[in-house]
Amino acid sequence: MTAPNDVTAGREVPEQRRILAVLVFSQILSGAGLAAGITVGALLAEEMLGSTGLAGVPSALFTAGSALGALGVGQICRRYGRRPGLALGYAVGALGSLGVVVAATLGSAVLLFLSLVVYGAGTSTNLMARYAGADLASAERRGRAVSTVLFATTLGAVVGPNLVTFTGEVAHSWGIPRLAGPFLLAVAAFGSAAVVLAALLRPDPLRLAEKLAAERAPETDERPADDAGDLPDAQPQRRGVVTGTTVMILTQLVMIAIMTMTPVHMQAHGHDTQAAGLVIALHVGAMFLPSPLTGLLVDRLGRWWIAGASGLTLAAAGVLAAIAPPHSVPALATALVLLGLGWNFGLVSGTAIVTDALPPARRASAQGLVDVGIALAGATGGMSSGLVVVLGGYPALALAGAVLSLAVVPVVAWAVRRPAHTDTAPATPFAEPEPK
Repeated sequence: MTAPNDVTAGREVPEQRRILAVLVFSQILSGAGLAAGITVGALLAEEMLGSTGLAGVPSALFTAGSALGALGVGQICRRYGRRPGLALGYAVGALGSLGVVVAATLGSAVLLFLSLVVYGAGTSTNLMARYAGADLASAERRGRAVSTVLFATTLGAVVGPNLVTFTGEVAHSWGIPRLAGPFLLAVAAFGSAAVVLAALLRPDPLRLAEKLAAERAPETDERPADDAGDLPDAQPQRRGVVTGTTVMILTQLVMIAIMTMTPVHMQAHGHDTQAAGLVIALHVGAMFLPSPLTGLLVDRLGRWWIAGASGLTLAAAGVLAAIAPPHSVPALATALVLLGLGWNFGLVSGTAIVTDALPPARRASAQGLVDVGIALAGATGGMSSGLVVVLGGYPALALAGAVLSLAVVPVVAWAVRRPAHTDTAPATPFAEPEPK
């Protein structure tokens, strides 16, 4: 028996390999652009505004911009397909990156803030590309398809923070402030990704998935009533979307809040930007590098186990960040690695849960709305992080994140008690997969 939302009927679609290859290439390029705001956004704002309390504003702005970007990209994908939606999102992100460089050169805080909002479209597109990888994946391989796209971001995302000094020197030689250097790299990274997707993402994965779904419609309409359980289709779909979205929102909120203030915390205790860049590089690596293993675990062990593990891992990261000696780079790096790993667990498992629950015709717009919630959670974490540090210190921020991340556990427990009857097997961590 094939799950109702599995448009591939359990078989690999030949076009999937080409689509994944193009997505992987574009993600490698765009990863370097993603790292710019993470690494130096807070430091650039602190330098321009002269206030630690406002250092979290850039993270809040580009994550708020990513909310708008996710909404726009989701709607464009729904109407025109993944290719134009993703390509346009990266092009807008490149424009925002250029605006940040100009703002830093002119010393204009207003232009900086506006440009960071536009830059956020590129960061949201980088994450939304994972949905394109899942469009044509079977339910049994959906976690691995999502993780392949995320993993591809690793190279650029890890290299980017380690180029802070180099890009800073290049920027300085051009009469641009050093901290704007990584945004020069983001212009090229996002722009190149836009060109690759516009030229090579053919056939469009969402349009092909919709076509396959239409061909399978008679088969799914004739399935026995008990395949969907006692609830109407809309209810298990809604529960799956709510559960997966909640997991991703909580993990994003905690990760952004702690990550944003770590470079500021390190600089306040005598570390230079190179040390902060190394810690952030390790953190970003942990966000994406474990993705193949995470995807395998999501497909083999079940979505709910890995979602629950995300909350526990983030809690451990928060506690370690709070107790780590501020002069110890290894301790802070370990905490940030755990922070990235917990985020990875939550994003891969949450994405699989949401995609499982949605038929292709509803995916793009619903996924865009899901990522709006994720982006707003990131904006909240970024905006509040600086104020929390000013009022209570970095350890207080880290401990608050640890406590909040534990909320993932009861959400997962609720989902296990009330299985979503999505197209993934098993529906709960304790069920056995159906024989093929």
